Amino acid sequence: MKYAIETSALTKRFDDFLAVDTLDMKVKNKSIFGFLGPNGAGKTTTIKMLTCLIKPSSGTAKVGGYDINTDPNEVRQKIGMVPQLVSLYKDLTARENVELCADYYGIGEDEKEDRMNDLMELVDIKYAENKLIKQMSGGQKQKVSVVASLIHRPDVLFLDEPTIGLDPTTKMVLWDLIAELNDNGHTIVLCSHDMYEVDMLCENVGIIDLGKLIAFNTPQGLKDNLIKQKERDLLSQKHILGKIPKEFEKTIETSKLENSRDVHHTIAEQTDSTGNMGLGEDINLKSSEELSFIQEKSKELSIMINNLDEEMVEELKKLDIVYNVIVNDNGRLTVDVDKFVDDGLNNVIQSIVKNNGNITSINTKDPSLEDVFVDLTRKKIVDESNIKEIE
Repeated sequence: MKYAIETSALTKRFDDFLAVDTLDMKVKNKSIFGFLGPNGAGKTTTIKMLTCLIKPSSGTAKVGGYDINTDPNEVRQKIGMVPQLVSLYKDLTARENVELCADYYGIGEDEKEDRMNDLMELVDIKYAENKLIKQMSGGQKQKVSVVASLIHRPDVLFLDEPTIGLDPTTKMVLWDLIAELNDNGHTIVLCSHDMYEVDMLCENVGIIDLGKLIAFNTPQGLKDNLIKQKERDLLSQKHILGKIPKEFEKTIETSKLENSRDVHHTIAEQTDSTGNMGLGEDINLKSSEELSFIQEKSKELSIMINNLDEEMVEELKKLDIVYNVIVNDNGRLTVDVDKFVDDGLNNVIQSIVKNNGNITSINTKDPSLEDVFVDLTRKKIVDESNIKEIE
């Protein structure tokens, strides 16, 4: 089976309200899929249809190879669900809760015991199997929920905000568990507002808003598309048409004060009737305008050099593609490089190495998955370039 989930024009209406609008989506088998959306976007309604809690108004979906309209009971055998709010009996022990789930699925006594023991060992909760749920921590309750959802060995596991409210250490334990479950062959559908969590764990991400799928790609693919879109937006603006001029005079004064940005620039620019930039009179920009100009037309590199000297800094400042150089006390350089030059990073590295610089780390200030989410849901339109067809 190539896809664990396939939706076809999946639609749900509540009277006059269109909650999910002709959703077409494919989730690879044995993958971790991140399903994202702002509050009220249709994400929960979609999950309820996929788990056969509600019926679609039109369209359909296959989950684990079975149709949610014609084979709901078979679908239920193929899925497990860990809800955001722990749905366990508080006055029962962890083991008693899991036994109830096993009995619901008709698992025999001998097999039930083996599965419970194996799963409790897997999620590291066996030490508390006889503890009442109401006496457990949030992380312990989530682990019991995972065991209960896996007792019938489902192919597809839905996780709704599984780490919300947990401390960082417990979060990491559950992240390791999710990855291990996936390694064991389970398809994971992760619904979360923790973008770092989704970025780190998920192979593909789908974003839904106003009932429509507005993005579907790998986390990195979505971030790359945002970078390209911002570059296209900049290039479409009249004041930056054409090549960024060499007449951008750099009179940068490097500051060795931490968190200081004493930068001075002069730019000579004039837009002719064609929209191209040419020579013109000097315009003395205010500091905020200078920084805004740099931010629009450059990307920031953070470079750690353990033998940084003044000669390296001066050579970098001579490069046409470099707009700004900041030196921090710890030997880290912040360099603003022309974002429209393909080999900008390589040129900066070559300049440093040429002057015998020993680079220990390089970081770029690229957009995060959270930036992508905010940008897409704020626009509330479907950008086809953000939806990749899964092969």
